[in-house]
Amino acid sequence: MRNIVFIVFFFTVLWLNLSCNTQHKKMNRENITAAELLGNPAYPAISYGGYRQKSRDIQPTINELKNDMKILAAMGIKLIRTYNLQLEQAPNILKAIDELQQENASFEMYVMLGAWIDCANAWTDHPDHRYEDEENNRSEIQKAVELANEYPGIVKIIAVGNEAMVHWAWSYYVSPAVVLKYVTQLQNLKKEGKLGKDVWITSSDNFASWGGGDTAYHNEDLVDLIKVVDYISVHTYPFHDTHYNPSFWEVTQRNSENKSQLELIDAAMKRSRDYAIAQFTSVKDYVTSLGVSKPIHIGETGWATVSSGYYGRNGSHAADEYKQALYHKYMRQWTAENNISCFYFEAFDEKWKDATNNKGSENHFGLFTVDGKAKFALWELVDTGAFVGLTRNGNLIEKTYKGSKENLFISVLPPIILESEINE
Repeated sequence: MRNIVFIVFFFTVLWLNLSCNTQHKKMNRENITAAELLGNPAYPAISYGGYRQKSRDIQPTINELKNDMKILAAMGIKLIRTYNLQLEQAPNILKAIDELQQENASFEMYVMLGAWIDCANAWTDHPDHRYEDEENNRSEIQKAVELANEYPGIVKIIAVGNEAMVHWAWSYYVSPAVVLKYVTQLQNLKKEGKLGKDVWITSSDNFASWGGGDTAYHNEDLVDLIKVVDYISVHTYPFHDTHYNPSFWEVTQRNSENKSQLELIDAAMKRSRDYAIAQFTSVKDYVTSLGVSKPIHIGETGWATVSSGYYGRNGSHAADEYKQALYHKYMRQWTAENNISCFYFEAFDEKWKDATNNKGSENHFGLFTVDGKAKFALWELVDTGAFVGLTRNGNLIEKTYKGSKENLFISVLPPIILESEINE
């Protein structure tokens, strides 16, 4: 009888201890703030979409999202970015992370929750940029607040809009006044105790939208927005500008003499990194010119690996896995050294983005393919066994090109070499 009592007592104490430890870790997660996460190299960030099919009508399941979160955690990622709340993916991501934390109290993943912002008549042939889609936008903000309050240990940042102010987002962009309205609303909810006081509010947009480019973007509403956000989330894409502004990318015959193909590519990717840094710095300089001191981080930057158009064999030669690996490496190094968070775009390929063109570059920004093959940037992690036992779509994580560098380099081309001396 004494033995039975002792055994019951022992396991009761053990259960209470485990329960307390789990609760302690949960409380610690709730106490971690965006201010501690952003700019902290111990919390690498990435942009995430879990869609597997050519249409977002087919939502990833909770189990699929959990598998993805395990893969990202194996990479060392601890902070992810989502984009909208019109569909079930983002709420389900939070559920998936919550379930993983219940299964394993040490599992750690935080979220920058995106609320999508549209103009009136967005995604039609006649978007009206003078007005907003108030019904949609209010719904997005309301859902963001509800989810941030439901998952305070996970949601640490709310982003009002994604490239919502840049003029080339013709289908949906709005004026800074619209974004300012919702950012101010969220800041007021924090003051009223209706949203966690440590949740940081931002908008994630192109560097030009934040004043780093054309002065056409400079106006009082943008200045007020810069003042009211908790930090500025900047997008920069040298990849796209290998076509739209190729002078930094192309090389002359004189500059290419006595250099191997790999040396030319490495130099081009370092110029790409420097190009991104220059755009980041242009925003910083503009903000400073306003007399404002504000944290600035990178909300998006990335490099596609396939292109049938502007960036492939018939275009700028930018798209391939080798160049992506170099860009990822150089940007991660620079941001970590300078305490800048970089929500690298993106974790997995998503083929819905250019559903009618399998080789469209927008489908191929992922560090993994849709079926879970690790692209060249992650081959070393595969070698170290980081992904052992993990799967995507039922497939174990393996290298692209079956791990053959020889096969990979068949698709790798140097930057275009010009006969003219425009770079001299």
